[in-house]
Amino acid sequence: MEIALYIALAFGFYMAWSIGANDAANALGTSVGSGAVTFKEAVIIAAVFEFGGALIAGADVTNTMRKGIIDPALFSDLSLFPAGNGADYFVCGMIAALIAAALWIHIAAYLGWPVSTTHSIVGSITGFGCVSVGVNNVEWVKLAKIVASWGTSPIIGAIISFFVFTAVRRFIMEAKNPNRGIRIWAPIFSFPVFAILAGLLFTKGLKHSKELLAQYGVGSTEMVIIAAIFGILCSLVVAVLVRRVTILDNDDSSEKSRKIEKVFRYLQIITACFVAFAHGSNDVANSIGPLAAVVNTLEHGVISAKVPVPFWVLLLGGVGIVVGLATYGYKVIETIGTKITEITPSRGFAAEFGAATTILIGTKMGIPLSTTHTIVGAVIGVGFARGINALNLGIIWTIAKSWIYTIPFTAGLTIILYYILSAILV
Repeated sequence: MEIALYIALAFGFYMAWSIGANDAANALGTSVGSGAVTFKEAVIIAAVFEFGGALIAGADVTNTMRKGIIDPALFSDLSLFPAGNGADYFVCGMIAALIAAALWIHIAAYLGWPVSTTHSIVGSITGFGCVSVGVNNVEWVKLAKIVASWGTSPIIGAIISFFVFTAVRRFIMEAKNPNRGIRIWAPIFSFPVFAILAGLLFTKGLKHSKELLAQYGVGSTEMVIIAAIFGILCSLVVAVLVRRVTILDNDDSSEKSRKIEKVFRYLQIITACFVAFAHGSNDVANSIGPLAAVVNTLEHGVISAKVPVPFWVLLLGGVGIVVGLATYGYKVIETIGTKITEITPSRGFAAEFGAATTILIGTKMGIPLSTTHTIVGAVIGVGFARGINALNLGIIWTIAKSWIYTIPFTAGLTIILYYILSAILV
């Protein structure tokens, strides 16, 4: 089975590359689409924060079966695998899942479709489970909850972003005295944004480091306090920065808008860094989870629900994500940043605020929300705030169809690959 390790390594990197081209790209799409950062600057942000998140706060251990769709202990059941070769079939299935998910995410990136990498992996493992341990042993209720998030993620993200942008437009963009409006309201809006981003960092970006944080007395209450303090500090910094912006009475509307958007540009750059770090630290598990499972099973011959992740595997995942964004992420960035609706820094700020808030709420409530779906919904929300005509309904329908295709495609392809690999390697 040594060849299985080399296959897993190759496609583990390919999976990470695909995630960079699709998932990391949509995380930074609003920042590039609004002009807050260039594509080159987005790649630099990813290189620092995505890669840093993967290495610093990446999983010490990872679930071998994403979202608990299948119980790994079933592969030790002699009634299912009488020859006692369940571990071999497990390795074949994880490799098949890795290949199928990576290929689908790559195809979606090629077409400019922002799809969920978590859903891709879940679909792959569902297909693998059906043909390995049987349909009856697949956790269909958990799968149904994940499928339900196709609707809840974008709807919640859209609603929050709609109201945030509406408030920004009313109190700042269209204020009778924009100069006074931005100096009062920009710091007020900044507090919840940065407090929520800090909370998101704790709950998603550093969720694998909870035990380490607990050793220093940092529990849930302390995290909330730290997030609030961080929000206050950032709000004070913003209050100082906006004093440098002076909107004159004789400025025309375009000049006033340019000065206001300049403030939101800096805010969006900061939020982009947060989002990139949280994404790198959390979603790298989507690429290295199956790979870590294969490595652990081949080394120890034991199938576990959770396995340790070697540092070099985290490194492989981090490099793959950054390379994927740099070489192929421009297509999904174009979809998120320009094709759904026109994005400006203030709209991008509202969208990222809405997405971060939705993800934080979902994480705390245990709702399986998709980051990708949430960001798409948030962008739709800020577009809808300007009227239905501001949205490209055709591209939205295309994206929705790609979400529907994800699980059937990855499940079906995994089944085919599983039978091929089993015939060759077992």
